[in-house]
Amino acid sequence: MANLTIVSVDDEYPALQLIQKYCGQMEDVDLLKFFQDPEEALEYLKQNRVDLVILDINMPYINGIELLHQLPYKPLCIFLTLETQYAVKAFELDVVHYLVKPVDFETFRKAINKAKDFLQFKNSAEQQKKEDFIMFKSNYVMHKVLLDDVRWVQGFGEYIILMTHLKKYMILERMSNFEEKFQNLGFIRIHKSYIVLSSHISSYDTAHVYLKDGEKLPLGRTYKNSLKAYLN
Repeated sequence: MANLTIVSVDDEYPALQLIQKYCGQMEDVDLLKFFQDPEEALEYLKQNRVDLVILDINMPYINGIELLHQLPYKPLCIFLTLETQYAVKAFELDVVHYLVKPVDFETFRKAINKAKDFLQFKNSAEQQKKEDFIMFKSNYVMHKVLLDDVRWVQGFGEYIILMTHLKKYMILERMSNFEEKFQNLGFIRIHKSYIVLSSHISSYDTAHVYLKDGEKLPLGRTYKNSLKAYLN
């Protein structure tokens, strides 16, 4: 696992020095930058993604909560502050930890390790999502296709065609069997002859479903209500 990348923001320089000292005593941690000026920190963080920000709350110009709201992505966050009244608000933001100054090394170390655990879990979940796939037999050969590569499934009686971004597969299987087998992965019937992944749907109207890759597929009248209910 790569080192945990950190940026610290506090208008009190001694607090930044303490964080720098504590981070220097820990393995697998990179304190990339520390800022006394929250506006400078905000500009840096808008252009550089980090794993974790350690923020004071009461700072001039922008407080820590406002800074977190203005970021274009959501890093992990530890609030390190003299204030106690923002704890409930902080946890509404899903912060990793809320530390009240002064903080000793052992308490700080536990908070950082908690951030590492959060990041490892998040990365593992994202990797698992990326690796979701289906297995099927086509032309007597077993194939593994990632869900992200599937465009749609089209039925032709006893056969279905599974269309991907690279090629199409002819599979000896009924639409109803395919739908039942893989519906837990997010496949949904939109027409008597079409099944798509709900995550690939961009929009729909009275007669068509529009996929994120620009494709337009027919929407059957009998499937319109179930599609609406599923997406809502």
